[in-house]
Amino acid sequence: MAAHLAGLLQAAGASSTAAIAAAALVGPAQVGARLVEFGLLRSFHPIASARLASVLHPIGAVFVVPFGAPGVVAFALLHGAGNGMITISKGTLPLALFGPQGYGVRSGLLSAQARMLQAASPFLFGLLLDRVGIGAVGLSTGLCLAACGSLFLLRPSRTVGARPSPVRS
Repeated sequence: MAAHLAGLLQAAGASSTAAIAAAALVGPAQVGARLVEFGLLRSFHPIASARLASVLHPIGAVFVVPFGAPGVVAFALLHGAGNGMITISKGTLPLALFGPQGYGVRSGLLSAQARMLQAASPFLFGLLLDRVGIGAVGLSTGLCLAACGSLFLLRPSRTVGARPSPVRS
């Protein structure tokens, strides 16, 4: 998405200046969401944070798809916040679900397929954006909602704490 965000926002009706300005808000939104994650959401289980992160992009789509250019800033901020939070969840969720034993191997196995898809996604999303324009947000929204749905199938272990430390005391 990052490689095509300005083009996506232009497809929504934003001028090139507005699209670039809105896309520039993604980074600060990522940092802000990570600070919120570290502060306010620290007491929540990582599953809850991951669920929230996975619905922020679809909520942003609710602003940009029907409203077009007036919704690009809200979309960029929500998409960025979700992206920022999900990077934290990628590290904390396996630790919370499985504990520190074998954490590195499990994290690697869980992320290997995602990394392969990430390598192809700029090309594939670019093709989709060229073909359907702003409708490409429908696919990304559907994928995020599917991820959120799958997170509702996960049940945290009662023996592993909500925010376990990888370092033994």
